[in-house]
Amino acid sequence: MKNICVYCASSTQIDQKYFQEAQKLGEIFAQEDINLIFGAGSVGLMGVLADSVIQNGGKATGVIPQFMVDENWHHTELTELIVTQTMHERKEIMAQMADAAVALPGGCGTMEELLEIITWKQLGIFTKPVVIVNIGGYYDALLEMLGKAIDGKFMRPEHESMWEVVSNARDVLPAIRNAKEWHTSARGFAAI
Repeated sequence: MKNICVYCASSTQIDQKYFQEAQKLGEIFAQEDINLIFGAGSVGLMGVLADSVIQNGGKATGVIPQFMVDENWHHTELTELIVTQTMHERKEIMAQMADAAVALPGGCGTMEELLEIITWKQLGIFTKPVVIVNIGGYYDALLEMLGKAIDGKFMRPEHESMWEVVSNARDVLPAIRNAKEWHTSARGFAAI
């Protein structure tokens, strides 16, 4: 496990508890020699996470579409910056590079990335661990909705093991290491 993709907010207006956990996760990644793969943003949780990794001697790889670079939204002090043509290409590269995917709190972009990677896992496209960092119960409603989808038979009960849920940064790596193994054969029961 050398490369972990993290989806997270670019908002600067959120509660400090989210920034504290992003900073802690960055410290942990640097200590464990894990390369951060993320959306290359310079502000919000993305900026704090990348800054923490870099300031603690770690590596951070950002993947960002050209139009965001044109808007100067990208972090300029990364180990590596990969510029793509589209958002779809960005997400595909991030997933391909990752040994696991982690979602810190975020808005619709973060939630879309999280649900897409869960969908890819359901289809056996992405078979690596997915961890939802539910700081302060931020993702409670989303987790309830996923449970409702399973209860309503829109998904199988087996699909609930596609993700792990933790409440803080220090539990992310143990959750990745202890995640249930998933295989491409999962596509055989992707449909209900």
